[in-house]
Amino acid sequence: MRQRVVNLCLGGPVDRLPIEEMNHRHDEIWLGVDHGNIVLLDHQIVPAIAVGDYDSLSPVDRRRVESTVADIRYAQAEKDFTDSQWAVETAFRDLNATQVNVYGATGGRLDHELVNLFMMTDPHMHAWIRQVRIIDQQNQIDFYEAGSYELPFQPDFSYLAFVNLTTVKNLNLWQLKYPLSDFSAPYPVSWSSNEFIPGQSAHFSFEQGIIAVIYSRDAIEE
Repeated sequence: MRQRVVNLCLGGPVDRLPIEEMNHRHDEIWLGVDHGNIVLLDHQIVPAIAVGDYDSLSPVDRRRVESTVADIRYAQAEKDFTDSQWAVETAFRDLNATQVNVYGATGGRLDHELVNLFMMTDPHMHAWIRQVRIIDQQNQIDFYEAGSYELPFQPDFSYLAFVNLTTVKNLNLWQLKYPLSDFSAPYPVSWSSNEFIPGQSAHFSFEQGIIAVIYSRDAIEE
């Protein structure tokens, strides 16, 4: 299957966005969520679809979106799903994505950040769990169901974290600075600040649960 990348821009703080990377993806497909539409338009990116309840937009910004984006979808402010979940589903179901990169999902309101981190634990999102990635200036977050995996060495990231978002059974980490054997827990745990062995792939496996793997680097001082 030919890869079809769809990028989402949510309404998180602009200073957490990797603007240079987003500009490199200018000609790819974009989907804007609430204020994320304004961020995209400010960077000369017109989203293929805009979704949200638009409660974070001023009347001027809302008119700007409505006059620029061809496909605008509205949700009630009171609903049983988040705008980020809706956007991810739309990317896969309506835009035939094979990979979804989510920007603007971190920073700002902590409740929104946690919703975005945990959204892939929703059973009806599991079909796409390996195809969703959250990206900001310092972090890249991928999601995994039970299995055995190899992570190629990535010199751009100094740290690796393994966060079980659900119950986890028999988590093993090897070919990492800090290995781990047969860890199980019925509650979330963040195994943070691990590191690649330079030049080597890392490996992990587990028998039950959902894990977020977070690649991180320290903030660059301006």
